Amino acid sequence: MKREREIIKTSIIGILVNLILVAFKATVGLIVNSIAIVLDAINNLSDALSSIITIIGTKIASKAPDKEHPYGHGRIEYISAIVIAFLIFIAGITSFKESVSKILDSEPANYTTVSLIIVFVAVIVKLFLGNFVKNKGEKYNSTNLIASGTDALFDAIISFSTFVAAIISILFNISLEGYLGLVISILIIKSSYEILKDTLSEIIGERIDSSITKKVKEIVTSYDDVEGAYDLILHSYGTNNMIGSIHIQVDDNMKASEIHTLSKKIESKVFEKLGIILTVGIYANNSSDKNAKTAKEKLKKIIKEYKDILELHGFYMYDNKITFDLIISFEADDRNQIKEEVLNKMKELYPNYIIYCNIDSDYSDR
Repeated sequence: MKREREIIKTSIIGILVNLILVAFKATVGLIVNSIAIVLDAINNLSDALSSIITIIGTKIASKAPDKEHPYGHGRIEYISAIVIAFLIFIAGITSFKESVSKILDSEPANYTTVSLIIVFVAVIVKLFLGNFVKNKGEKYNSTNLIASGTDALFDAIISFSTFVAAIISILFNISLEGYLGLVISILIIKSSYEILKDTLSEIIGERIDSSITKKVKEIVTSYDDVEGAYDLILHSYGTNNMIGSIHIQVDDNMKASEIHTLSKKIESKVFEKLGIILTVGIYANNSSDKNAKTAKEKLKKIIKEYKDILELHGFYMYDNKITFDLIISFEADDRNQIKEEVLNKMKELYPNYIIYCNIDSDYSDR
């Protein structure tokens, strides 16, 4: 699989570059007695470990579905991201302790021209590496690569601040080593927190990106017999592995065979274009019932009174029954109360009908 190969290849490049930087920075840091450079080296080491975990996670995530995991193993990438966040956090705590010790027991660094050149070159290398990895991550939709690339660009800033501190130390004989190390360690800890927060948010279940839902609905509504598309729900089981469902509104005079053919066409096209496994449900539309059309218009007038009602769909009138769905905003104070008020107003207008209303959640952009 091309995506897997490219992610692994990019991660290996990141590992090699970071290990080279670790060797140079650690050596220079110890020789010139610079805690900031040593901590910068530790940060690069954590980046190398992160790339190793990315490779392992990608390999496991690409395993084919099996009986125990019918949706595949894609979500293992979330676990690998949590491990990466934990490693970065440990590096940050270690850096924090060392920086505090350096402040309490300050010993001036002895910078040389060679050490300054190495630090400056590291800045340039990290800038190129960060852009390279991040671009690859965006191209192949890899959260881990994007995070690694962003982190590398962030490291370039840290290395540059180390370089500036060295210049200040040489020109003004002011030691900022411990304090700079403290700032670096706090930024490292912050970085781990952000990775963990973003990953947990994905595990909990985030709203699907509007660009994806828009493409799905564009495909679904491109068929002439589809009068509307609603209730789009998508579940992610890892990158490029989505399963979901959608309801389409069709003329209530359509035959079962026609609906079956239409549903299969939609499901096939969505999978072909977007790689999403989609199940299609049906809402019937009262196409030739004037009484139903009047009732729907009256209902629309009622819901205009409520700013928290985002959408009406699935309206159908048959026998002595009326059914419809409402999407009510998550920000509404009491969604059930709004539903009951709408129902009561409709019952006043149609006392001889049994009226059902279902509250749909605002899962995706309409």
